[in-house]
Formats: sequence, C-alpha cells, structure tokens
Amino acid sequence: HRRKRENRWTFLYFIFAVLLWKRTTAQIHYSIQEELKIGTFVGNIAKDMGFNIGQLADRNLRIVGGSKQELFQVNQKDGALFVNQNIDREELCGRTVPCYVSLKAVVENPLEMHHVTVEITDVNDHSPSFPDKENRLEISESAMPGARFQLEGANDPDVGLNALRFYKLSHDEHFQLETEDLSEDVKIPVLVLHKPLDRERIPVHRLLLTACDNGNPQRSGALNVTVTLLDINDNAPVFDQQKYSVTLKENVPIGTTVVRVSASDQDEGVNGEIEYTFRNKFRSRASELFDLDRKTGEIKVKGLIDFEEKQVYELNVQASDKGHVPLTTHCNVFVKVEDVNDNRPEIDITSLSSLIPENARPGTVIALIGVRDLDSGTNGQIACTVSENTSFELKPSSEDKFYSLVTKRYLDRESKPQYDITITAKDLGSPSLSSAKTIQVELSDVNDNSPIFFKNPYTMYLFENNVPGASVFSVSASDADENENARVSYALGNGQTDQTVTSFLNINSENGNIYALKSFDFEELKSFQFHVTAKDSGVPSLSSNVTVNVFILDHNDNAPVILSPVNSNRSAGAVEEVPRSVNAGYLVTKVRAYDADIGYNAWLSFSLLQVTDPSLFSLERYTGEIRTLRSITETDEIEHKMIVQVKDNGNVSLSATATILISIVERGESFAVSDLQTPMKQEKSNNLTFYLMVTLACVSALFVISVFTLVIMQCSRKCYSSESSKNTKYAEVSGNGTLCHSIQYRGGEKRYMLVGPRTSIGSMLGVGSNGNTLVVPENGRRASGE
Repeated sequence: HRRKRENRWTFLYFIFAVLLWKRTTAQIHYSIQEELKIGTFVGNIAKDMGFNIGQLADRNLRIVGGSKQELFQVNQKDGALFVNQNIDREELCGRTVPCYVSLKAVVENPLEMHHVTVEITDVNDHSPSFPDKENRLEISESAMPGARFQLEGANDPDVGLNALRFYKLSHDEHFQLETEDLSEDVKIPVLVLHKPLDRERIPVHRLLLTACDNGNPQRSGALNVTVTLLDINDNAPVFDQQKYSVTLKENVPIGTTVVRVSASDQDEGVNGEIEYTFRNKFRSRASELFDLDRKTGEIKVKGLIDFEEKQVYELNVQASDKGHVPLTTHCNVFVKVEDVNDNRPEIDITSLSSLIPENARPGTVIALIGVRDLDSGTNGQIACTVSENTSFELKPSSEDKFYSLVTKRYLDRESKPQYDITITAKDLGSPSLSSAKTIQVELSDVNDNSPIFFKNPYTMYLFENNVPGASVFSVSASDADENENARVSYALGNGQTDQTVTSFLNINSENGNIYALKSFDFEELKSFQFHVTAKDSGVPSLSSNVTVNVFILDHNDNAPVILSPVNSNRSAGAVEEVPRSVNAGYLVTKVRAYDADIGYNAWLSFSLLQVTDPSLFSLERYTGEIRTLRSITETDEIEHKMIVQVKDNGNVSLSATATILISIVERGESFAVSDLQTPMKQEKSNNLTFYLMVTLACVSALFVISVFTLVIMQCSRKCYSSESSKNTKYAEVSGNGTLCHSIQYRGGEKRYMLVGPRTSIGSMLGVGSNGNTLVVPENGRRASGE
C-alpha cells in the first residue's frame, strides 16, 4: 500500500509537471509502439507547427536530438516524421515507464525551435524466461510440511501488463507454489512443502513451473523443477536476516567490504559447518562485481561499480551445511549504489552560424547549445556560461539544459574580425567538474567605412610648359573595409569649379594619377583649385572628397621687352641730344625694359654690344642708365651710336636689343640748357637714389619679417609628411657671385616671392628648399620701379 501511494504521488507530480511544461513550451507529442517497421509514418511536424508546404519550401526543417536523433527522419518537403530505425523500447528505456524520446525540430530563416516528444509504448514482444531450463533441488525427507524452498525467478523485459505477473505450478500433492514480491518488478517463486515426504515411496518429484504475463496475446516461460529427496540431515542453516540492504558509493576501491551475511545451524559436527556461496545464476551478473568469502560470508567489491550503469544490485546468497545430505538456505542482499560526481558535463553545439555580418543586430542567434551530465541529483545539475568580456551571451531555452548563443551588442569587423567563444559547462557537484568547448565566429564585411585620403588638402606645384598627357600628380585613399567594399575609384569633383578643371585635367580612376591635358602658361594661369572624389565599390557605395591646390611655377619663356627707348631696328634709332659742355657723370638717357616672367627669369641686366666711343659713354648694368665718362672735347665725334642688350637671368637666358643714337649739340643756347638741366638731372638722380634706398630698406625689413613668419608656419605644419613639405619649398642657392634679388610668383594674383643669392645665371630653380624665400605683396614689386 505504501508503494502504491508513492506511485500515485509520483504520477500526480508527473501530470502536474507535464501541464506546466506545456503551458510554457510549444510541444508536439506523438505516441507510437515499439518494433514498428522502418518508414512508418509518425506524424506531420510542419503541419503541427502551423506551417504549410509552401512555407516549408523556403525554410530548412531538420531534427536535432543527440544520439536519439537517428531513430527518426523528417521529410524536408512536407514535414512528415518517419521511423528511421528499429525501435526497441526495452533497449531504449529499460524498465522506465513511460518511455519518451525528446527531439528538437529546428526551422531556419529565421531560426525557430520546437520540442517534439515521441512516446514509445510497450508491445508484448518478450516472454518471461528463466535463467536455466531446469532447477534441481535436494530436500531431506525429514522436511516438515510448511518448509519453503526458493526457486530462481523468471525475468520479462516488458512493462505494465506485458511484464511478469504470476507463476503456475503443475499439480503435485506434496508441493504448493507461493510468490514473494521482493520489489515491484521482482517476483520470486517459493516452493512450499504441503505434505510430508517419503523418499522410499517417491524419491524424485518432477514439477513444471510456468511464468506468465498479462499481455495480449499472453506469453509464458517454463522451468523444469526436479526435487530429489535426501536422507536425514534435519536442520538447515538459518540466516539472521532474510533480506540485507546496504548502500555503496560508486567507484569505491576494489576490495571494499560491502556486507557480511551470517547463518547458523543447530546441528553439530559436519552437519553444522556452513559454507556460503552465490547462486550459480543470479540477476544482473553481479558475481562479476562482487566476491563472497565461502567461510566468513563477507562480500567485497572486485569490479568497478558505476551508478550510471546500474543503481541497485540484487545478490542471492546460499548457506549450506556439510552434512552427508547438505541442507541449504538463501538470503537476498540488495546493494543500492550512491552517485558520485564522476562525469563531466557534455556540450553539444548544433545549428552553428560561423559567419555572420558585422551589422548583425543584438540578439542574433549564433548557435544552439545542449548540455547534459550522466550524474544525477545535484551532481547532474549544470550551469552553462560563456567567456567573459565578449560580445556574446547565453540565453536559456524553455527546455531544461538547452541554450541559445546570441550577440550581445553590435560588432565591428574592422576592430575585431574573428571571435573565439569558449562555452563552459560546470556541474553543481562537490567537487565540481566542468568541460569547455570553443567555437570560432567570423564577421563578414559590411560597407560601413568611407575612403580616407592620406592628405587633406593636397598641394601640387607644376612648372609651366608641361608636356600634355603626362602625369603631374597623384592622390591616394584607403578604405578600412575589405574586398569590393575596399576597392577605391577616383574621379574629379562635380562642383562648378571642378567642371572647368575637367577640361584640362584627367584622373586615373584606379590609381589616382592626375594627368594634364594641356600645357599650362604661368602668365595666363598661376593657380587653381579642384576636388577629387574617392568612392568605394560597396553597395551602397561610400565616398569622400579632398581639395587639391595647384600652383603653376614659372619657366623662362618670355624675352625682355624694351620700353624706352624702343627701337629694335639698328639702322633707325632714337636720337638723344647731349650738350657738348656736360661734365663726367651726365645722365644721357635711361633704357627701360620689362619681362613677363618672374623671379630670376625677370631679373634684367643691361650691357653694351656696340658703342662708337667706349671711353665717352657707360651703361649701368642693373639700372640701364647711360652716363658720360668724361667731358666732351672738340675732337669727339658729333654723333654716336650705341647698341644696348637687355638680358634676363634665367637658366636659358633670353635677350632683346635696342639702338640708341646720341647727338652732340653745339648751339649756344644748348649750353645754357645744359647748365640748367644738369643740376636738375643730378637732383632727380639723387631723389631716385633716395627712393631706391628707402625701397631697399623696406624690402629688407619685409624679407626678415617674412622669413621669421615662414619659419613659424613651417613648424606649425607638422601634420604634413616630409614629401608634402618638400613640395612647398624652393631651392636655396649659396651666393658666391653677384648679390641680386628676383621676384618669384608664389600663388594667387597678388603675391610674389623674393629669392636670395644665386651662384650663376645657369643655376636651376629647384622645388625642395625654402631657403631665402619671402612672400611680399604686389605693391612691393611696384615700389621698386622695375
């Protein structure tokens, strides 16, 4: 009755747990019999999950469930579940009732998981069987009515009504059959003596013991029992307990004492000496794990005791005396095995997505994880964790011991392209055991980074008269993405200014090389600005812009132009009248010229190619002034011819010539005029000298200030690379010749550069040094008067 009450409470608890589980979990339940043919239809999972065939075609339906997954197979087209292997309930669940197979139906795109429970019901496919076909008993003829003789019981792997239910004994007036229920599933037949025996009348009794179940159809097994009567040894050994119960922890060392059985015999001498043995055949082959001392009755461990293999062992011990006709008795020893935390948790990873996009939303499922532990109780309870400081977390499933590995936050492939995620399962035993598995997740690239130029802005210096079609500059940008998302193409900007620039510039879309489609003229265009767009090949594509400032550098491609006097025809020259009475140093005239170039290319010098009387006239090299070297005498010629050459200071010097005719005037009034003009010219000359000195002082002051300013600017431009800094400098030329200054255009329409001393006319103007470079306004150039 107590066992029935416990079973009733267990059943009610199971019903309550099932109802609670069904409320919180979407369950699909099927029930089939064991031993069905392979291919037998079980149920339609897709239909029971609410899908139709059209929806199933776009989604991957599969069954996961550990080692029991192979028992069933699902049809991917219509979701039908079939038997895939022969199912033996006894092999699958043993005597456990009810017998369930838990599966998980996984549907992808998006990922869903449904729990499928298949109940395997018992079929009466086993007959009760005895360990031996025949059982021989030796009974003393002096046995009294009521004597009990335990027989070897039958075994039936089936459960419920299909299990062993009762025994039947063939008719014999001396013996009757009784059944002892040692446990719910163990029934022991006992042969009871009903009438006294007479060996001389019937020395041997042959009985037939039949074990039956209540299945449909009913199955049975038989045992031939042969009872041989022995002569008088009228006292059999008696155990102090008929049933021994002991608890033993698993994995105990070999040789550990389990229990000691004890029996006594009232006879004396040989008939009272007792010997203990195991029955030749007893359940579960326990003799392989336990050893019995024949003299002392001590039972010891001789094999490995594993709780996960079997929790209860039943030992049948026989005590026999050593009489001429030995008498025996039996007792049962039940060994209950206690669990020890000797099994590490097992981790099963399914539906792993090892490649995910870097823009996956938080909560994206990466894998399904199942854990289990063969231990029981606290030793089988598992806590599952993921490695700390990662971007992933575990979310428990509605079904026990199942988790989903999901993303915890947004990921960035450029920061970390790959993750090694360690999942640790730890039981709650003492001491605790754990196991770990590492899965690798890679991030696929998403176009989330724009190209970045190495410089911003770019500054380009280009000499005029460049070769059309040649590469003049290059821009470069990089993209932190990969593959197509990182492939950068270049194009000129689309602004209003850029549209004009595209008429004379072109860019290589692959490498960023910029080509000039025409030859630039410094005198027409001194600087311009345009934009370059770098665009990746992602979908959608991303782009960025950079500004390019271009400065045109001057070449000496313009010859000097003589303004006054202007006469390139040597046969017809301008006539200058000079009184004969002038003194040495008299200013006859001044040759004025200009050059469209700038810098050294526009620095002019004057020289005489031809003069009638070199002793009379001289030409100032840098001012172009023609003065008398001495007083004019009566012997000097009246007319003089001078050919003046104006030459610039470029690397390849260009020049122009002018012819000047000087006439000596001898009229009387000319002397007066000469006397009046000479002081006036000298005064003008003195004024001009003063202005030049003031201008030179101003220019020198501006030069010093500008050099100081330029040094500060260069120090502040640390973000530019050495190559960029070199492109913003001009060559420094050491002066070992004539000290001269030239005006060089810097950029824009109102700025110029003064370049310091140079060695010779043939030296090159180089880009790469900023020595002696000064930026001045255009009015500084005009102030010099040149």
